[in-house]
Amino acid sequence: MDVRMINRKSKKRLFFLIKGKISSVFTTLHICFLLTIAFFTLSCGGNDDREVDDARFKLEGISINNIKNQDSYVDLEPDLTIVLTFSDKVAVNSLSDNITLKNKEGKLQSLNINSNNNPVITIAAGVQQFAGYELIINTALKSDKGTPILTGKTYSLTTGMDMSDKFLRIPDEELLTLVQKQTFRYFWDFAHPVSGMARERTTSTGTVTTGGTGFGVMTIIVAAERGFVSHTDALNRIQKIVSFLDTKCTRYHGAYAHWINGETGATIPFSVDDNGGDLVETALLFQGLLTARNYFRANTAEEIKLRDDITRLWEAIEWSWYRKDNENVLYWHWSADKGWIKNLKITGWNECLIVYILAASSPTYSIPETVYHEGWARNGDLANGSLFYGHKLPLGRDYGGPLFFSHYSFLGIDPRNLKDRYADYWEQNRNHSLINYKYCMENPKNYYGYSGDCWGLTASDGNTGYSAHSPSNDRGVIAPTAAISSIPYTPEESMKALHFFYYKMGDKLWSDYGFVDAFNLSANWFDDQHIAIDQGPVVIMIENYRTRLLWNLLMSDTEIQAGLIKLGFQF
Repeated sequence: MDVRMINRKSKKRLFFLIKGKISSVFTTLHICFLLTIAFFTLSCGGNDDREVDDARFKLEGISINNIKNQDSYVDLEPDLTIVLTFSDKVAVNSLSDNITLKNKEGKLQSLNINSNNNPVITIAAGVQQFAGYELIINTALKSDKGTPILTGKTYSLTTGMDMSDKFLRIPDEELLTLVQKQTFRYFWDFAHPVSGMARERTTSTGTVTTGGTGFGVMTIIVAAERGFVSHTDALNRIQKIVSFLDTKCTRYHGAYAHWINGETGATIPFSVDDNGGDLVETALLFQGLLTARNYFRANTAEEIKLRDDITRLWEAIEWSWYRKDNENVLYWHWSADKGWIKNLKITGWNECLIVYILAASSPTYSIPETVYHEGWARNGDLANGSLFYGHKLPLGRDYGGPLFFSHYSFLGIDPRNLKDRYADYWEQNRNHSLINYKYCMENPKNYYGYSGDCWGLTASDGNTGYSAHSPSNDRGVIAPTAAISSIPYTPEESMKALHFFYYKMGDKLWSDYGFVDAFNLSANWFDDQHIAIDQGPVVIMIENYRTRLLWNLLMSDTEIQAGLIKLGFQF
């Protein structure tokens, strides 16, 4: 074949190949051009929309109690200040219908709307503490130009505590006196009219309590000393109680029942098998009566009679009988028909040290020191010795248990210099209180309100029932008696708590007989009752902190001194 023909064919193929490549390139460029045009068209169209949106009326910011731009607000103080900032002035006549605050039941809350700085709208609202609300901005809200708001909005609000003072501030000494005086009224105004004894709690009618009456006697002494009642009236009231115990009440080898009918003196069973003598309640009663015996020391016929009557009842208590079969331990209960069925040994560490001190001090039915060491101290097994929050706990369970352990036995027994082979009791009680305080500050269960101002776990009412609250049994329940009655051990921490309970929570806690028994802020629950054994230590331990009155009175008793020496105490 002619070489020239071959070259022509090759050139022709090359032409079409180049033409195809060029066509493909132009096609690609055309598509890119079209896409670019489309992109710019869409972009320009989007900017137009944004400009329209930007020009529309909208909410630009919100602040509630100085907390800004949240979708939900928690733990707000109930005195609400809401600030709404809009993009344009708001039509004032559309505000009230289109900005609303509702509670969880859907009820509208009253709002005070201030539009003086429009488009910044300030709203004031007073609502309940520990409650939930919704702040609603409706789409019908308009600017003063008639433009509807771009979008509505709903905010969730949850309130916490109202931290404003509920009462005028007074000097601390006046506050302590006020708390003592008002709490004392539980034992004076609310005492049973026939027996004069302390009712179990504010819902009780005929039921009086033995241990709580012992506390009540000590509060009457404080009241006489501070002038809340006259010396004569105090003497007569305590004589009324003693005469009722002497002539009306059933005794069980000298011991009294836990609960007694305040009119007849008959035993009211504390439980099915607890219908007889209660040695612990009896000890708490006579801690108070022996203190009274040392307070009313005048050589008048009335005061001599009171002392003689107390002495006779004191000497009739058969502490040694409660060793059961001469065991080296004391038993809590005995009754005529049930015998020792409860079978509960009194062993430490808890609130019952006073039982062994009184049993050793008895001039008639005393116990030997071996009963204390083998029974109460369990030959040293009541020891702890561990550190909690940096504080050594000499005795008892980890973290110390409920705070009444450091109160009941030490209403009259002075722990400041009290020591034996097992513990320094000032260290025990102070550290127990500090551990309880620091546990509440740490708040490992994240209960609402626990803090250095709001602390104190002890036996009390609770929103789920009565319980011995403690770090190992923490249900979110704070009892004012716990921190306040620890004031000799933790004066600064206890005064902070007292300020909080009175000034910050007084509208919920303060009543005719002092502070109510307990509260749980996490459950928004506040007790409406008082209990004798929680009210008494408040009055007594404040006085021991201030003047050591009750400590000085009981520790001056020569029989108590002999009992302490017998058991190996230094004091």
